[in-house]
Order: sequence, then C-alpha cells, then structure tokens
Amino acid sequence: MNLFAEIKTLVLTSLEAMVAEGSLPDGLDMRNVAVEPPRDAAHGDMATNAAMVLAKAAKSKPRDIADVLAAKLADDPRVAEATVAGPGFLNLRLAEGQWQRIVPAVLSAGTDFGRSDMGAGIKVNVEYVSANPTGPLHVGHTRGAVFGDALAGLLDFAGYDVMREYYINDGGAQVDVLARSVYLRYLEAHGHKVEFPEGTYPGDYLVPLGETLKAQFGDSLVDRPESEWLLQVREFATDAMLDLIKDDLGALGVTMDKWFSEKSLYGTGRIEGALQSLEDKGLIYQGTLEPPKGKLPEDWEAREQTLFRSTDHGDDVDRPVKKSDGAWTYFAPDIAYHYDKIERGFDQLIDVFGADHGGYVKRMKAAVSALSDGKVPLDVKLCQLVKLYKNGEPFKMSKRAGTFITLRDVVDEVGPDVTRFIMLTRKNDAPLDFDFDKAMEQSKENPVFYVQYAHARVASVLGKAEIACDDAALSGADLSKLTHPAELALLAKIAEWPRAMETAARTNEPHRIAFFLYDLAAEFHALWNRGNDEPGIRFIQEDAEETRTRLALVRACQLVIAAGLGILGVTPLNEMR
Repeated sequence: MNLFAEIKTLVLTSLEAMVAEGSLPDGLDMRNVAVEPPRDAAHGDMATNAAMVLAKAAKSKPRDIADVLAAKLADDPRVAEATVAGPGFLNLRLAEGQWQRIVPAVLSAGTDFGRSDMGAGIKVNVEYVSANPTGPLHVGHTRGAVFGDALAGLLDFAGYDVMREYYINDGGAQVDVLARSVYLRYLEAHGHKVEFPEGTYPGDYLVPLGETLKAQFGDSLVDRPESEWLLQVREFATDAMLDLIKDDLGALGVTMDKWFSEKSLYGTGRIEGALQSLEDKGLIYQGTLEPPKGKLPEDWEAREQTLFRSTDHGDDVDRPVKKSDGAWTYFAPDIAYHYDKIERGFDQLIDVFGADHGGYVKRMKAAVSALSDGKVPLDVKLCQLVKLYKNGEPFKMSKRAGTFITLRDVVDEVGPDVTRFIMLTRKNDAPLDFDFDKAMEQSKENPVFYVQYAHARVASVLGKAEIACDDAALSGADLSKLTHPAELALLAKIAEWPRAMETAARTNEPHRIAFFLYDLAAEFHALWNRGNDEPGIRFIQEDAEETRTRLALVRACQLVIAAGLGILGVTPLNEMR
C-alpha cells in the first residue's frame, strides 16, 4: 500500500478528466506531476505541484488550473479539503481514517512493506570498492563499500535485478610492486636485513606473507633473479591479498556476487574486441593530443597514439587507449571491462569510485555510451573523503597498514552496524567527519543509536504487554482511536516510507533511507515522551483494546525501521546494551 501513490493516481485521473472536459489541452506531459509531504505540516497532509508544472504548456495561470483541480479532488471521499495557496500550490488534507489504513497494511506485509516493483526486474550492475589487491582496505574504501552495498540493497528492495561486483585491479604494475614487497618480507623471514625502496609496500600486514612464502618454498627463492620468482610470488601475493580483502569486507557485512579479474582481459582478445567495436563505429584513430592543462609547451612531447574519440560522447578531450610503444593505457582494459558488462546484458551500470577518480567520470561515461550506442546508462557515484576523530583529535594511522587507517581499524573500534549507518549520514559526494566518541554516544545526537533505540523500545513494550500482540492479533485493533496529533504524525511518517524508498532508489541515494529512519525514530520518541505527560496515549493502557490499538501503531513503526535498516545492512536491535 502506498497512500502517496494512491493520491497521485487520483490527481492524474482528475487532470485527465479536466482534459476530457476541455479545462486543459490534450497532450500534456504529466511525468513531473508529484504528490509529496508539504514542507510545512501546518499546510496539510500532502501537496501537489500539478498546476505549477502544467501551467506553461497549458498556457494557463497555475492558480486557474489549481482551482478546478481542487474542486475535483475534494469530491473524493479520501480528501477532506483541497486548498489553493500562493500562485497555484495545492495542499490536501486527508479524510478521517486515511492515515490509519496504513497500519494493517504494514502488519500484513511485515518488513516487506514498501517493497516495490518500480525496478521491473531491470538488470543493474553495481561495481564498488574495486581496490587494488595490494593491502588492507582503508577508510576511504569503507565508505565506498558501505555506500555501494546499501545502494545495491535499496535497488533490490525497489524491484531491480541487482549484481554486486568487485573489479580486481590485478593487471597493472602495482601487483608486481606487491610481489617485490612480499619477496622482501620473505628474505626478512630468512634473516636478511632488508630496506623497502620508495614505492614499495612496507606495512606489517605483509610479514605473515613472507613467513608463509618461506614455509612454502624454503630458501629456494633466496638470491634468485627476479625473472625466476616474480610470477609465482605475484600470484601467491595477489591471492593472499584478495583473501584479506574478502575477510575485511565480511567484517563489514559485505558479500560480492562476482569478482572480476582485470588480468583475465589480457592475452584473451577481450581488450582488442572492445576496441574493435569502437573502431567499427569510427571512434578509434591515430593522432596526437594537446598538452595537458598546466603543462608548458616545452614540457610536452607530442607523440602519435591510438585515441578514442570520446568527445563524440560528451568527454572534454579524446583519450589514448594505446601508447606510442604499443602498450595499452590503463583506460583500455577499463573499456573492455565495461564492454563485458554490456555484453552480459545489464540494462544499467553503476560505478562507485573514490573522490580521486573525479577526472575519470566523463571518459568512462563516454566509453559506455559509445559501446552501447547510448542504450545502457552509466551512473558514477563519487564517495568523498572521510576524516576520523577520537577524543577530539584526528585518529592516528594504523601501524599494521603502515600509511593509512584500515577498514578493520574502524570496524574493530565501533562495530559494523555503527560503521555502516554513520557512513550513510551524509550524501556520498559530501565530506564526512566520523567521530568515534559520538558514534558510541547514547543520545539523540548519535543517529544509529537513536534509530536502533526506537526499535528496541518497541520490543520492550511488546515484551511487557499482557495481551496477545503478534501481528495477526494487532491487525484487528480499532485504529479509529488513533486521533492524537502525535499519533497522526507517526502514522503519516510511516505512510511516507514507500514513497521515500522509491525516491531514494530513483536517485541512487541510499543516504535518504538513513535520513528517513532518523525522522521516523524522532516521531516515535516524540510520541513516547508525550505519553509521560498524557497517560491517555501511553502504549500500555488498563483497557486491553486500547493497548492493542497503540501496540499496533508502534509495531508498524518497528517493522518499517527494520525494513530500512535491512536495506542499509544494519541490524535492528531488540535490546540496547
């Protein structure tokens, strides 16, 4: 049940009637007509922008459209009042009993309430994290992992067919650097004194790998030329790092559906095939590029390269795919990887990148547009930096990692639930301050506590009730008794859940779910606190039916909280400790 969708359908039906009777011209685009909560609750229960968005095309004044539409809406038994405000805004008050209809719908559906078929089974590939397999995941990867996983959960709830995917960057020079770093730890395990050259990985996390390598190969690789050990050490080290990454993601509650190896693109003709597809469309040519911005002409040596005509698909400049020496650029395998996604039949692609990949967005979008002839959209989400604080000071880096704060540092400090929720309290493209002290604080200022506390409070009340309070029993409650303004406010917020979820899914913004849950918890806690002063609205009453009525309301609230937390990958707690 989606009460906002019901009223929107009523609005659209009324507009169609206005077209039929000649009040509006035929052929109007109704796609931007919306029904949503008003900015000020004092204005009504819902508001529609219909008159404002149709006025120009209809060649009418917004208020004239709104006056006619208001009269039609007021004739519906679900609408108590339709009021025109300002130049043509239309505010609606629902008839008595409309908000209360939401409770049995929630109790019947459980945590599936609000689940939508909006996605209609559209196949979406969400690629996230995709860190180089050279060390532990750091705090920046943590934010990307949480965002990508929550987005995948959101799209799944909205009816999309979602694949969670990790692109293993194991085809470049960085894995050779990893192998050399592990080899140094291997020599160290044999008692050799070693120094780590600049650019290698000196973190302590490689010490166990050196010891394992020693146990596996003995001293057979000591003092041998690199050509004899590089390939096997690289494979060993990459596999070990992937195990570490999977373990880190598991600690955060993230499980991937597919791990795609960049290395699998090399020597298989897949890169060549993707570029041939572009060449067949006239988008590959030999040429030279202008000097990069900020480079003086004398610093620039023009070289003829193989270029992708990405400017034909919205990029600022054309991009090289093969160097003058015949080697692939780093962009070439990425083109092939996205071509593989298109060939696998995905209808939409989403890439979650770190903040340092901002300059990569246009070229990747251009490639996908060219490869799919504009049929497969690519949405790139950039996750901005996270700053960590503890005791009022910046959190110190991990000695184990050597140069950065790891995902495990964060999860070990506050747990996966807190980590996930806090990471979603800002939009992905806004910087985030993560304060460990506030994250563990039991107050309204800590959003994850505030939301989980609401869920736990309902569990406590249900446990204390001396009546049958399973969902089936609560469904028969007399909900007409829920008339207090604080009760109606909670009902209205519960009813908003399906709309809020679909809006978040449509915009690929899972942080909206965290915001909604906080607002829902606020309405619940406000009702709880009002009960301290007004005994008549307390959840447990002397009269069993009065109790059943109020327990039905708060149980519906609890189910929506659980559904939202489930999307975010956060555990709904029944007890706070």
